[in-house]
Amino acid sequence: MSSPAAILSAKLSERAEQVCRHYLSNGKKAGRYWLVGDTANSPGRSLYVRLLGPPTGPGAAGHWADAATGEHGDLIDIIRHACGYHNFSDVLNEARRFLSEPLAQPAHSTQNAVLSVSRRENARRLFKMAKPLRGTPAAIYLASRALRGFFPEQALRFHPACYHRASEGAPLTSWPAMLAAVTDLSGSITGVQRTWLTSDGNLAPLEDPRRAMGELQGHGVRFGPPGPVLIAGEGIETMLSIRTLCPAIPAVAALTANHLAMLILPPNLKRLYIARDNDPAGQNAAMKLADAADAADIEPIVLFSSRDDWNTDLRQDGFDAAHAALRKQLHPSDQPN
Repeated sequence: MSSPAAILSAKLSERAEQVCRHYLSNGKKAGRYWLVGDTANSPGRSLYVRLLGPPTGPGAAGHWADAATGEHGDLIDIIRHACGYHNFSDVLNEARRFLSEPLAQPAHSTQNAVLSVSRRENARRLFKMAKPLRGTPAAIYLASRALRGFFPEQALRFHPACYHRASEGAPLTSWPAMLAAVTDLSGSITGVQRTWLTSDGNLAPLEDPRRAMGELQGHGVRFGPPGPVLIAGEGIETMLSIRTLCPAIPAVAALTANHLAMLILPPNLKRLYIARDNDPAGQNAAMKLADAADAADIEPIVLFSSRDDWNTDLRQDGFDAAHAALRKQLHPSDQPN
């Protein structure tokens, strides 16, 4: 009998191109293949995914190889890397979500609950060890993104020597890092996003300078007290840009497109703005979240930036132009002063 992973892999292979467009959105189709930089969805052409072929066996659709590293696998592996899951059951459930199939119930709920508590506690402990941003490389980094003087300590902190391991078995290194607290609707920390930096406030020269830990699904980095109106988006810099342009409305950063699509919405919410990133993954996530909001009788409004995201607009167009563009898209009762 085939394993659940093998069955899901075969089903995903029948939709190989759709899987690639969703999870490897920075790539592009070239004949019978999807080309992208790596499993982290970096731009490039060294990783190639076969789009046509049988569902299983040699030459199956969905099989991939990375010419730069020699790695290879199937679409289950693509989903695991793209979502950053460490628990294989989470990977399989993500595949089921993509295929619109029922999710599997955990076989060892007590063990899973213990692991969940452990991940949360590790995240809380790390965030507690950090200090306020002002005067740190993290403040310099935010200023370089046109985000000056906006340091919400309950959401963002700085760690002077945060551990980083490139891969399992690789040596530990330490870098300065901006830490962002991922919280649930009650405000409890469930995870932490680490953005590793250099001492002069640039992104650290790592393959993955941003990485999250803890329980992320459904939660986010929150800026401002909860209310009947909320702005949701992907990246921390994007949502800080929105808060800079419109500080009266609370915002939440879900960190990735996949997590934005699965964001848990507050029960008292009346209107949800979705700051969509201008790429296929961002478009898909915004559509899914808007559908979820509509089903919960929450008014969804998608906010469109003129470039790839609102931080790019703020940096390249300046505050006044970005502010005017945002204001045009807001409900009359939410207009900033």
